[in-house]
Amino acid sequence: MFSVELLPDPELDRAVREDWDRLLGADLPSSGRNPAPSNRPHLTLAVRDGLEPSAFAGITDMLPIAVELGGVVILGHRNRYVLARHVVVTAPLLAVHRTVAELAGTPQPHYSNTGIDRWTPHMTLARGLTAERLAKAMRLIRAPNLIGQAIGARVWDADARTVTMLD
Repeated sequence: MFSVELLPDPELDRAVREDWDRLLGADLPSSGRNPAPSNRPHLTLAVRDGLEPSAFAGITDMLPIAVELGGVVILGHRNRYVLARHVVVTAPLLAVHRTVAELAGTPQPHYSNTGIDRWTPHMTLARGLTAERLAKAMRLIRAPNLIGQAIGARVWDADARTVTMLD
């Protein structure tokens, strides 16, 4: 699995990491639990079974762009939930997403939520939360609207666990 991701500026990165830390402090699932150097707040634009990172090098010409963290968004699957910070949709953000989605090609059905007109922009805080743990997590998350920028982009190869920075 490959994903194309936008990287936030230091202020937005810090805000998301602070939420990760609050969840960790309460012994809840948190995206901050992963100690890998490649683990950082990001905004996923596309996920596909296979991608060629060099195909996306031109998207950095579209950066930086404004990124606004709104409130929280809850994504569910069966009896588990993903808690994330919502990223407010803007025309420039949609333009970057459309460019990446077109370069990536039609998503496989299990990644259809990253396709054009199907995308929910967000930055993940925690995965695999039960309803009880979700309620506890919601009391801990501070979700002020913050406006910053997406200042970088990368391709994450989940199988090889490698990152290719785009320039």
